[in-house]
Amino acid sequence: MRHHVRRYRLRRKRVKSRRLPAWLLPAPDSLLARTIRRGRAPWTEFVHLGWTAWVFITPLFAPGGYDLRWLLLTLASFPLFVLLYTLCLVAPRRRARRFALGMIALAMVLLPVYPACMSYFIFGCIMLRINGVQSVPGYFAQLLLFNAVFAGLALWIGYPWQALAWLPVVSIIVGIIVNVERASEEKDHELRLSHDEVRRLAATAERERIGRDLHDLLGHTLSLITLKLELSRKLFERDPAASRRELEDAEAVARHALAEVRSAVTGIRAADLAAELASARLMLESSSVHLDYDAPPVGLSPDVERGLALVLREAATNIARHAHAGSARVAFERDGDQLRVRVFDDGIGGVGSEATGNGLGGMRERVAKLGGTLAIESPPGEGTRLQLQVPVAARDGSPLSAPAPDAVEPFETEGRPHAC
Repeated sequence: MRHHVRRYRLRRKRVKSRRLPAWLLPAPDSLLARTIRRGRAPWTEFVHLGWTAWVFITPLFAPGGYDLRWLLLTLASFPLFVLLYTLCLVAPRRRARRFALGMIALAMVLLPVYPACMSYFIFGCIMLRINGVQSVPGYFAQLLLFNAVFAGLALWIGYPWQALAWLPVVSIIVGIIVNVERASEEKDHELRLSHDEVRRLAATAERERIGRDLHDLLGHTLSLITLKLELSRKLFERDPAASRRELEDAEAVARHALAEVRSAVTGIRAADLAAELASARLMLESSSVHLDYDAPPVGLSPDVERGLALVLREAATNIARHAHAGSARVAFERDGDQLRVRVFDDGIGGVGSEATGNGLGGMRERVAKLGGTLAIESPPGEGTRLQLQVPVAARDGSPLSAPAPDAVEPFETEGRPHAC
């Protein structure tokens, strides 16, 4: 979120540097400002102006066609319409609706002499609630009212009803679609903010936990070392032997504390395999890939667990970026003193067995450091299957418990990857 805010401020400064009038700068709560804060380019909000092509197509179906009157009215009204549309995007939320009403008023004024103004009217109807200030029932009530007034005015002027039948349908349907999309974007944005807040709180809680652990670990130890050193200083001239014993005790306590700190740092740095699997599932779900996995084995040494976590992270990233898969699976199996890990997906395949790109080279290096092997099978159109085998060494030297017989799916099923 902070990154998007910084980008918004930088872009706002760039706009200012181009000497635009102050009234064209995006207000902090405007639609364009929110678009920039979400990491999207400002021009994406102007793509919808492509529908104004109907302004230049309507004369094909109107009496007179592309005559001088149409040209002059287009030159006078189209820039004004684009200005009103821009002001809808850059104005504060509570003022943006005024410019949508301006589009509707412009269309009604031009209706007697300019049939192409119907496009202005549709844009005005859509932009009425584009900033989400008005309630949904109120918006639809006004939408129906404006369409009835516009159609009645057109019939009174002399437009055939066949030329107007499509107008309420299009304005209402497009208005619903656009506003539903905006509401969905708002929900997605709120969800991202919630996720960012959860991550921030989790990081804060982890920092506090580490601080408490270090305080508990070092507070008493450093106090004891300080007392030992003070006592040694006092005994230095009176009883050198006792002073030497106190120094030796302080040295032993310091060495013990150093070993505990190293152990704690190793635990902090170690990647948790279960957490990595859960993170991989979240990442792949965001790419519309369902990940199924076995429960991770217990009793792995920190080095093995950390290495496997990094390999699985790289494998999940490859699936999300390159596999074009719909499902994937991670399976663990104990074979004597070896642990076999299999990762397979139902994507496009086609990865060569000697490929080094897409992080495969780094995966091979990590597996080799663990004393294991990595095999790749990736027939074109049949997904990719990774199988790595590493030696297992439990933390306490005890054998690793084997998974349940039905916990691991076969590596292949009739020559194709397992579909989850």
